[in-house]
Amino acid sequence: MNRIMLFMLASPFLFVILSTTKILAADSAETAPLVGFGDADITPVLGVFMAGFGQDRKATKVHDPLMARAVVFRSGDRKLAIVSIDVVGFFYANVLRVRKELKDFTYVLVSSTHNHEGPDTLGLWGPNPFVTGIDPLYLEHIEKQIVKAVRAADAATVRAEVSLGTAQAPELLHDGREPYIKHDELVALLFRAPGTNSKPAEIVVQWNCHPETLDSKNTEISADFVGATVTYLRQRYDCPVVYLTGTVGGLMTSLHVDVKDDQGKALGDGTFEKTERYGRLVGQLADRALAAAQPIQLSPLEIHHRQVFMPMDNKYYLLGRQLGVLKREAFLWTGDPDQANPADAKEFKKRLCLQTELAWLQLGQLSIAAIPGEIYPELVLDKVQDPPDSGADFPDAGIEPAIYKQLPGPKRMMIGLANDEIGYIIPKRQWDEKPPFCYGRKSAQYGEANSVGPETAPILCTAFQKMLRMKK
Repeated sequence: MNRIMLFMLASPFLFVILSTTKILAADSAETAPLVGFGDADITPVLGVFMAGFGQDRKATKVHDPLMARAVVFRSGDRKLAIVSIDVVGFFYANVLRVRKELKDFTYVLVSSTHNHEGPDTLGLWGPNPFVTGIDPLYLEHIEKQIVKAVRAADAATVRAEVSLGTAQAPELLHDGREPYIKHDELVALLFRAPGTNSKPAEIVVQWNCHPETLDSKNTEISADFVGATVTYLRQRYDCPVVYLTGTVGGLMTSLHVDVKDDQGKALGDGTFEKTERYGRLVGQLADRALAAAQPIQLSPLEIHHRQVFMPMDNKYYLLGRQLGVLKREAFLWTGDPDQANPADAKEFKKRLCLQTELAWLQLGQLSIAAIPGEIYPELVLDKVQDPPDSGADFPDAGIEPAIYKQLPGPKRMMIGLANDEIGYIIPKRQWDEKPPFCYGRKSAQYGEANSVGPETAPILCTAFQKMLRMKK
């Protein structure tokens, strides 16, 4: 996530409301889905505060545009929109406002790529830690452009056959925190007109990495490697491309990854040369996935989503709320993730929580988990450390139910920062703020300062499990 005390993120109250909705489309599994793509530019004006590292970093130039890219699935009278935006994060309240403009859709999911080279959309990176970096008018512009992209995709829907492929590349990820667990699988979906071998109509790619290759000193607006990946694939396949961010907690990053040019020269972090080269390498990884792609059914369509409350125990987030840097609706924690009471705007003494949302999309044979933050790979792949390190703060904490283990499949995909950005989602038994520190370290590793609190993972993973069990 960002590098600074992302004391933002979910407003000091991570709340999990539990209202589950299921929608079952009427069309048969043999019927090819209607699919459409659309996009809209969300590049900000110069001078905005840039997100993802420290304060007071202002944009001086636009290197490449930021986009909102949408894919729409239609099945009978049901419509699902999945949108990816090239920003560091987008709060739940913004997503709810977008949905109000798209009431004819059964469900709208908005995910951020978690781009660290775009504008501050969360409030944490203003001129100093005490002043928000958000431009409210720009946020309104993003919301309108998301709606524009979805409407364009809806208008462009056509019947399509779909193939899905995966490829792994651990060498393209650096894990910034022990235990070193990588989610190194790329998922690619290829859409073509039914019964033909025509050129691809659309491509969706999902990869698990922080877009932060340009590092902290860059002042040029860019989509980071995501822009290079999309450009490579668009040029190669001559069709629209949607890039989705997946499992990026842990920390899955492009920084410190060994990337060389065509002559074998090592390319440095913080350079456009490495950023663009890394983006092409991710595009070439997608080539491998697409070359191995097999036909898959994406109907019938089921949509399940669940609101959740979680306690806000991060003192920096709480301070951000007091200062007005984090502007998000607060609730009073009741001890129950299914319900919470509204909190007065000036309430600071009681334990607060925030509201967010989980989703599970079942598109035929493809299970998609939509998680509202930066989840650690351990929690997705069922690799939480066992036994825990002796220095862990909560060594007796149970192992959270793994996300992929819950999904029925047979194919699976993760969408991170989905409908919200609540920060790092860390296995509770790997929480490590207090000495003695894990792995014999002299100081704590990076992560907890940008998490809502140690109860986040247990609440979210358990709520996700309950959502799937309710369907059964």
